[in-house]
Amino acid sequence: MLKSLSRILRSTKELWPFYVVVIITSILTAVLAMATPFLVARATDAIVDALAGRSSVDAATSTIIWLTIGLLVAELGGTVIRNIGGWFGDVMATRMRQILSNRYYAKLLALPQRYYDDQVTGTIISRLDRSILGLTDFFKSFANNFFSMLLTVGMILGVCAVYYWPLALLLAVIFPMYLYLTTRTSQKWVVWEKQKNEHIDRAQGRFAEVIGQVKVVKSFVTELRELRLFQGHFAHVIGLTKEQSRYWHAMDTVRMGALNVIFFAIYLMLFWRTLHGHFSIGELVLLLQYVVMARQPATMMSWLVDTAQRAGAGSREYFEAMEELEEPAASPTLIDAATPGGSMMVSEEEVRAGSVPQLSPSATGPVIEFDRVCFSYNEGEPVVREVSFSATKGQKVALVGESGGGKSTLVNLLLGLYTPSSGSLRVCGAEVTETSAHTLRSSVGVVFQEPALFSGTIRENIAYARPEATEEEITAVAKRAFAHEFIMGFKDGYDTLIGERGLRLSGGQKQRIAVARAMLKDAPVLVLDEATSALDTKAERVVQAGLEELMIGRTTLVIAHRLSTIANVDLIVTLDKGRVDEVGSPADLATSGGIYSELLRLTASGSAADRERLKRFGFNDVNDSHSL
Repeated sequence: MLKSLSRILRSTKELWPFYVVVIITSILTAVLAMATPFLVARATDAIVDALAGRSSVDAATSTIIWLTIGLLVAELGGTVIRNIGGWFGDVMATRMRQILSNRYYAKLLALPQRYYDDQVTGTIISRLDRSILGLTDFFKSFANNFFSMLLTVGMILGVCAVYYWPLALLLAVIFPMYLYLTTRTSQKWVVWEKQKNEHIDRAQGRFAEVIGQVKVVKSFVTELRELRLFQGHFAHVIGLTKEQSRYWHAMDTVRMGALNVIFFAIYLMLFWRTLHGHFSIGELVLLLQYVVMARQPATMMSWLVDTAQRAGAGSREYFEAMEELEEPAASPTLIDAATPGGSMMVSEEEVRAGSVPQLSPSATGPVIEFDRVCFSYNEGEPVVREVSFSATKGQKVALVGESGGGKSTLVNLLLGLYTPSSGSLRVCGAEVTETSAHTLRSSVGVVFQEPALFSGTIRENIAYARPEATEEEITAVAKRAFAHEFIMGFKDGYDTLIGERGLRLSGGQKQRIAVARAMLKDAPVLVLDEATSALDTKAERVVQAGLEELMIGRTTLVIAHRLSTIANVDLIVTLDKGRVDEVGSPADLATSGGIYSELLRLTASGSAADRERLKRFGFNDVNDSHSL
């Protein structure tokens, strides 16, 4: 636990001025807190002496007035200094949260696609909240309250040792005893906490998925099933909490019982020695106040250890994510932002300087070239085997094959999301393994089946790749994508807020925004990954017209689930279980007896068996033959 927390402090060493101020204010707060019992003790002795006739009332009056003024100064000074330290502690915790969150976010952005293949988005978010918020809340509470208390306890032990060393010894025994018992308790506590976190992560991960796809949940009438699954996870959490809490409080009874016995011995010692003349009444008051002051941190030790354990457990999850390896071609600025001591903020200049130049296509040579490319997501389970084909500038190539045949995998390789296991993949003549992934992705425009728009305005979404684009440029691509007319139909035009994932737009409207976005990026290579398969016929015609505009002058790779989007390509590559089956023009392959000619036959057929066979290729429109 202490190792984890010290690691957090080392990784946020840029906050050292805050740490220094917190330490200084805590020391001053502790010193002023120590002064109050001394002043009260002196005032008590002055009053007792006056009442016993050992001094005059006038002298005692003057003394207690000055001592009372001293109390005011000490307490007022303590209030001011404690709040100054509190301000620095609050800002320190917020800055710490900023640093850890920035690094976590930068790290996630720099991680390879493989990391996300095994993760649930909601779980990643849940860890961000639990790990970082738990850590910063602990340090905030420790800095604002407990640290000064611990310093005060150290001073109390020193003063008590001066007056009577057995008293200091009894007080000193409390803390190691309590820590020992708590540490023994925590070994079982941490196991339960880990199980609880797993259930919470799964519940919140599913929660994020369901809310993000609530339309699907409602359409399948599975609200109650999803709610029951969610409730089930938290029911397990409650069950684990009952066991955990029962054990913790049973052990806390033992710990607090031991404290009660020790404080019994302390009070008995103080009263006995005062009764027998070893302490004056003022000294008794002084030592009783110190004992009470020492008791509060002792009784808060349970809270401290509990909070520290949660923070320590959270830090382990945080550092596990931070120790993942970035993708080889991640931006150096991004890696720096994820590294302790790295950049705190990415400036506008760095963003502009980070604009990646695109590759330049050759006028004659291949723009896309797969040469005996193999790839496996998992060792020993090849998805793509010995794939070879090429496309020149302006050429349109369609990938056709059954679902799971490797079409999307080839797109992932082209985008640099994964690296070929063997073989060679070249884009604009550059080998992808020797090219920055950012340069590669900058050179490839993509229109997916799901447009994946962001909350914000239509203007921001169109200009996502080029936020510096002018109004004229944005309007021009919107017109070419056949989006300008419906955009201007909105009250706020290009400044219309479209909601999360563009929920205020229809499917065809979202796809036309995506087409305009790809046009503005103006990459030499274009990927259309089932870009119209989710649209109705009317919307498809409009979007297809925009896609035709987008494809002009670009080398285009098409994955389509309708033959209407394949018929006009220059080259068809058919895939069978990850291997290239045929390569040729639509006219050549129509009569070759291969996969494409089989698709044509199935599309023209009306039998149920052929329709089922057609679905294996992802083609749902059996009446699509009119497009050929």
